[in-house]
Amino acid sequence: MNEPLGVLPGQAIAAMIARGALRGTPEVTSAQIQPASLDLRLGTVAYRVRASFLPGKGASVAERLAEFGMHEVSLEQGAVLEKGCVYLVPLMESLSLEAGLTAVANAKSSTGRLDLLTRLVTDEGVEFDRVPAGYEGPLYAEICPRSFSVLVRPGMRLNQLRFRRGQAVLDDAALRALHGEVPLVDGGAAVISEGLGFSVDLRPGPGGLVGYRAKPHTGIIDLDRIGEYPAAEFWERIETDEGRIILDPGAFYILVSREAVTIPPMYAAEMAPYLALVGEFRVHYAGFFDPGFGHAEAGGAGSRGVLEVRCHEAPFVLEHGQVVGRLVYEHMAERPERLYGAEIASNYQGQGLKLSKHFRV
Repeated sequence: MNEPLGVLPGQAIAAMIARGALRGTPEVTSAQIQPASLDLRLGTVAYRVRASFLPGKGASVAERLAEFGMHEVSLEQGAVLEKGCVYLVPLMESLSLEAGLTAVANAKSSTGRLDLLTRLVTDEGVEFDRVPAGYEGPLYAEICPRSFSVLVRPGMRLNQLRFRRGQAVLDDAALRALHGEVPLVDGGAAVISEGLGFSVDLRPGPGGLVGYRAKPHTGIIDLDRIGEYPAAEFWERIETDEGRIILDPGAFYILVSREAVTIPPMYAAEMAPYLALVGEFRVHYAGFFDPGFGHAEAGGAGSRGVLEVRCHEAPFVLEHGQVVGRLVYEHMAERPERLYGAEIASNYQGQGLKLSKHFRV
């Protein structure tokens, strides 16, 4: 019997754990399972490395660590990962992927909003965040804090893994048909070109607020402390009444999409860049959009996407309504038993402009 194509839901991930295709030391817990992904846990040690690397064909991560490693840091009592440094952390999970399954990783939403670059690395890997069918072996997280130094401990979950059977990405025709059935963005019209386009919202909010810019010299953020850090100690408010801002090279910004988006229960989505040619900046994508995000059935009525933006090389004028990214939709292999925002602790359902859960505004 042919298995349905698409992204595996949480109950299928639980079945993978039960049959030993997905293992953990200690064992994987149900709290790690999201509607369409699995949270990955940091292990007990971090390796400071000279530079980011991929092992390449025929080489293990351990072999390349012997070449690029500088020193070992125990995480057992908590350890600070310094801004601007690169670390490699063995994860508690390992895989025995079946021939028909591939996996893709992404940073969790809160990780991305801290400008904490986190990418998955595998033995013989030639790409970050991609696990080929049939992979058997350990998993590692490359971590590079870029705006803030962070305090981490074993078991913390900075990135997540999504499993796919075949390819089930919606083409533009299918996406238009879905938008006709269930509006995927508010306002009626949708920009559809290799995904669902979204634009930046620079209409002033209270006090002219349109976003935040990370301060260059701040204290340490303990990732276990939720809602405890005053935003003003780490972020500058970006205010305008002109509908545009100028991005500074090297600076990191938190902005928000103009559109409120919806992910119906039988679909998942991933944020991707729009076009490299739209300007000298990049909208970082930190996490998947789970089934139910912004969907009325899961307690949402359209949720806007938070944009993590970094400018490169030259100052760039960003204007209200400028298209800056796209959502790539995929079919689920089956409907998840749980949806984002329904029966799980979902920090960002119904969100607008919002910093990570560590800050109080």
